[in-house]
Amino acid sequence: METPGRLVFERQYRTPHSEGYHILAGEKRLGHLDLHFTHSSVYATLVLETTLTEEQVLDLIERIDESLVLSAEVERDDLLVTVFQGRQTGLYSDDYLDERTQRRARAENPPSPDAN
Repeated sequence: METPGRLVFERQYRTPHSEGYHILAGEKRLGHLDLHFTHSSVYATLVLETTLTEEQVLDLIERIDESLVLSAEVERDDLLVTVFQGRQTGLYSDDYLDERTQRRARAENPPSPDAN
């Protein structure tokens, strides 16, 4: 695969049946990978933040299989990968959503001028 620098899978989370990774090539983030392990298959969602050719995508999937799936030592009949190409538009958390709800409530119910 023709990508700048060494390919790194930086784990973001791990549960008993899934893992999530940022994929980095040198200093450049290529995308995000979610792996879900079932009894017979491994399902992957690969979100690329850069445009890759089909050949590069297939090379990347092979690297994912060799570096992450096979090393997990989980029996599998198949690796099924869904690939999206796009960009991240945000990261939302409960704190962010709570703050948004509070802002909306303040906007809808402003304090009355007599409250002071």
